[in-house]
Amino acid sequence: MDGSQQGVPTNASQVSAERPRAVTGAATAATVLVSLALVHEVLLTVASWRLYFVVHDYLAGKATAAEVLAADSDALADLGAVWVSALIWVAAGIACLVWLWRARINSELMSGAAAHRRARGWVVGSWIAPVANLWIPYQVVSDVWRASAPRRSVPVTLVTAWWALFVVANFVVKPIQWRTSSKFDNEQDVLSNANASTLLTALYVAAGLLLVLIIRRVTAWQTHQHAQNAV
Repeated sequence: MDGSQQGVPTNASQVSAERPRAVTGAATAATVLVSLALVHEVLLTVASWRLYFVVHDYLAGKATAAEVLAADSDALADLGAVWVSALIWVAAGIACLVWLWRARINSELMSGAAAHRRARGWVVGSWIAPVANLWIPYQVVSDVWRASAPRRSVPVTLVTAWWALFVVANFVVKPIQWRTSSKFDNEQDVLSNANASTLLTALYVAAGLLLVLIIRRVTAWQTHQHAQNAV
């Protein structure tokens, strides 16, 4: 999956003429926005389960039709707030890209452009390129991880785990969750949606936490290196 080097800058003077970029602010923004997005996903899952339990109780004679309508209204309100979740995810994505772009430049200054398999343009382009977005973003982040580490032999297990969770969540579980939320004809449909939402949220939370760890660790490595060079 790593492939050969493609479009890697070869002009060493261009790289050496650049200055290190500050990454702490972008790292903080990305961490906060990713955390907010994860909290919102959890709230959506809670709403899905609340609707299921009310429907279950109604069918068992333990809840009234008014309670079902109220729970359904709450669920629809939460689903209507999906655009809020989308905005948060877009903001988080932009913050992560700003951080990654700066971290990529710093890692080139630390280890050289040859330490990267892809040109800088792929830092952004890899996420929107069909098919290529299944593996090139992983290459970009893992190369930044390796090039920023104090030890060049640092394992990329953390990055690999993050990417695996991210791909499964977005390309496998998310389409399933979309289908289950499209119709609620019976109790089983509501339960299926709650289960799919729970699995998706669990994957998102796990991937998000790993991403935060990656951002914080790379930021710490680069900040430490910059401080050493400034002495």
